[in-house]
Amino acid sequence: ANFPTRISFQVTSKIDSRTILGEQGAEQLLGRGDMLYMAGGGRITRVHGPFVSDEEVEQVVGHLKTQGVPEYVEEVTRDDEAGMFGEGGGEGSGDELYDQAVALVAREGKASTSFVQRHLQIGYNRAARLIERMEEQGVVSPADRVGRREVLVGNH
Repeated sequence: ANFPTRISFQVTSKIDSRTILGEQGAEQLLGRGDMLYMAGGGRITRVHGPFVSDEEVEQVVGHLKTQGVPEYVEEVTRDDEAGMFGEGGGEGSGDELYDQAVALVAREGKASTSFVQRHLQIGYNRAARLIERMEEQGVVSPADRVGRREVLVGNH
């Protein structure tokens, strides 16, 4: 996200301050929570945030760890293998998707990761694995010096 707000803590030079805020001043801050705050490209205000040492952060984290068992949100770490083909992304759905990718490449005569990604509505990593598998199985050629691949099979 793009936030139109800027915050600068103490910096070592006027150049660093100008880079962050567009003007000097941050090089004169005291440190330990002293900062300059600029909202929406407007006036700069000097504010003081709480200084929390690394040791204090570690103590709080240690205390929170003793308070209970974590409840993980599995959707955050799920591999895109499950994608739009349901949970698990087992061998059956992978083979079906591979067959769709081969048919697409053979029909259109184009073989690139982004092409497969767009047409099958899958993630980049998954499309790249499909293209690599096609190369291993002789469906497409290895990429040339500019990244293009030749389709080696006819239309299915």
